[in-house]
Amino acid sequence: MKAWEMASRLYKNAKPVILDEEEQTWEVMKSVSGFYDQLAGLDWKSNVPGSGAPETIMVAAVQALENRGYIVEDSEELLVEGLKAYDDKDFIRLHQISSLMRKRLLEAKKDHDSPYWSYKYYHSFEEYEKNVNFPEPVKLQDSNDDFRDRIKAAWLSQLIGAAMGTQLEGYTRKNLREAFGDFEHYLREPNTYNDDLTFQLAFLEAFNEKGAGITSKEIALKWVGLVPAGWSAEEFALRNIKQGVFPPESGRWNNPFNEWIGAQMRGAICGMVAPGDPGLAARLAWTDGEVSHANNGILGEVFNAVMVSLAFTEKDTRRILLSAIELIPKDSEYRSVLEFALRSCRNTENWEAAMEACEEKYIRYNWIHSYPNACAEVIALYFGEGDFSKTLKIISQAGVDVDCNAAQIMPVIGIREGTSGIPERYMHEAFLDIKTYMRYPRHLTLDELVDATVKNAAR
Repeated sequence: MKAWEMASRLYKNAKPVILDEEEQTWEVMKSVSGFYDQLAGLDWKSNVPGSGAPETIMVAAVQALENRGYIVEDSEELLVEGLKAYDDKDFIRLHQISSLMRKRLLEAKKDHDSPYWSYKYYHSFEEYEKNVNFPEPVKLQDSNDDFRDRIKAAWLSQLIGAAMGTQLEGYTRKNLREAFGDFEHYLREPNTYNDDLTFQLAFLEAFNEKGAGITSKEIALKWVGLVPAGWSAEEFALRNIKQGVFPPESGRWNNPFNEWIGAQMRGAICGMVAPGDPGLAARLAWTDGEVSHANNGILGEVFNAVMVSLAFTEKDTRRILLSAIELIPKDSEYRSVLEFALRSCRNTENWEAAMEACEEKYIRYNWIHSYPNACAEVIALYFGEGDFSKTLKIISQAGVDVDCNAAQIMPVIGIREGTSGIPERYMHEAFLDIKTYMRYPRHLTLDELVDATVKNAAR
């Protein structure tokens, strides 16, 4: 049936009625108005779920574009005006300023003097693949009990890291130390609500249907079906996809946050379904990453995916770290960040001194940007020396986006020894029945998640 026929049938079959006043539908518009007011407000002031850290996403968008080599100096005055409109609850003006800000972001001009443009910009996996040399895949016995136990350890490690970090994200290393001292334990009862896990589950659902030949479009469709909302790059990508803008443009167009941590936070699943095959892990990470990110943002996901893949065949965590760094192109800015963090580790006596050097180097970057968080990952793996508790303690106390970082690097530790290598004090019953904010799955057991991952790794 043609669209005009559908519309004509609807029109012809409509029977006139007179609605009572209470049956009229204008009231819904007031609810819609309130929803959009609240949504606009979240762009200007909000608090991170789980930790309560303050955020100003519109300010961060300007910051992110400057990091990516664009001229943004003329935006600060409008930012001040927008923050005032928010404080005054002047939503008429707030909506107007939000629109003007987005127009400026879309029309921002390149700053050709920015050091950002001195590095190679990677547009595709094919470009990236030409500039690295992947090791030969190692075939694993993926049907035995030992392999399943290592996959289980990977998920438990991720759940532990995320639960520890969700309590702490969005604060500086120094402020965390001042508030909580030299901690190495949960500061409250852990739970499994976390957007890191959410987008990895969406990937796993898509992979379950399509296997290693999965496309970015197929992942994007899982996002809009399963995930009700995101934040920063993921939210902008979701809005793009809902409007028919699919990858890779969903990650590139009108998405100032596409080099933030959102792709880097979901690389582990790509390594888990490609155990011992870093080349495949990298390709899957790129395919997933370009749904919401570009260039260095995608390389962040590749980096974590490769580390997790390598952990199935290498027990030395420093060797895993160094091998993964070598699989990031030398002419990319992301590689320069990893190398700076590594030099900081080698030139200092302890992790805090190394982290301080990175904090100073990347002070212009938001705490949710991939760069300061990549530094925290390198430092924790380097000084953690393969010890689960020591690595978790360092990554938890390092500040920045703690849950994303801990959830991604702790599987590198957990995979090596299996569940027997995870200290009992970090286990919690919350990890046995995993709850999410997704439309589906709302919850699933740890065993169901492990079985699904093992099944897909075997493919």
